[in-house]
Amino acid sequence: MNKKTLITILAIILVGAGFFYILQNNKKKNQEQVAIVAEKNANVAVRTVPVKREEISGEFTVNGTFLPNRQADISAEIGGQLVALYVKEGSYVRAGQSIGRLAGEKLNVNVSNAQANLAQAQSALSRYEAAYKTGGVTALQLDQARLQVQNARAQVQSASLQSGDTNVISKISGIVNQKKVEVGSVVAPGTPIVEIVDISSVKLKVDVDQALVSQLSVGNIVKVKPDVIDGDLDGRITFIAPSASGALKFPVEITVQNSFNKLKAGMYGTATFNRTGVNNVLTIPREAFVGSVSDNQVFVVRNNIAYLTKIQSGVNYGDKVEVVSGLKEGDVVVTSGQINLTDKTKVSILK
Repeated sequence: MNKKTLITILAIILVGAGFFYILQNNKKKNQEQVAIVAEKNANVAVRTVPVKREEISGEFTVNGTFLPNRQADISAEIGGQLVALYVKEGSYVRAGQSIGRLAGEKLNVNVSNAQANLAQAQSALSRYEAAYKTGGVTALQLDQARLQVQNARAQVQSASLQSGDTNVISKISGIVNQKKVEVGSVVAPGTPIVEIVDISSVKLKVDVDQALVSQLSVGNIVKVKPDVIDGDLDGRITFIAPSASGALKFPVEITVQNSFNKLKAGMYGTATFNRTGVNNVLTIPREAFVGSVSDNQVFVVRNNIAYLTKIQSGVNYGDKVEVVSGLKEGDVVVTSGQINLTDKTKVSILK
């Protein structure tokens, strides 16, 4: 190997070493930059608002569901075969109206037999009374004959009542909402024949917070806004539950006259209540809560770390909720991005 070739080989080795050094140095810099970016991206982006005190209007709204004024299953009082049904779904029925009839042939036979037994007992009593005057029977035998007449008369009344029960009578006025059985079916006593719903008036049932229900009274006029009808309707509070249903909410019923049956049971509506306005209420937005408001959990941000915090909520004012305890004015709560958070997660606040 001559000197020129050796120099060329050494030059190639030096150039290769230089490239290797540069590549290694660049790789180290890239890793450092990736680490810096990863550290920055470890913070979850969230939006926040400060907890503050404010004046709250005395008007508040509560959503609920309309219930019928009355609803009942009309049943047969005796068993038998349904041979006639005089109404159909959608028919209007008056209280006391017959809506169907059961087969009564056997019951009519019972009435005839009871009447025959009564006639026989009365005939026997007449003979005993005549014989008693001549001393042919004793006073005990006469009393027994009279008792048989009383028993036979009671049997006639009982059979007649059962015979009359073949007519199925509605106990309320309303509209036939559902037919439960078909003509020809054999039904037992108490089997529902039709369901009747009275919606001449409807009741909006809402749950009112404990802090508000004490300001309501039966008879108060309330504005009601059905979801499916334009405009407000006047309703009257007809029931306030004496006991909470849960989460310190009290069921309240507001009766609304239902002209032309436009409102149907099961529809949604909103009741607007008025009360005295309040000042200096500590509030947070409804969207600050993790899960539902009743879970009473929010994320509080301190030094760019989100802490899952248990609080106690108070009155629900629609898009704002009163805070009773667990937060103070100036605390910062997360309102967006909670789904990506766990307790003590690092966050970056979006402006």
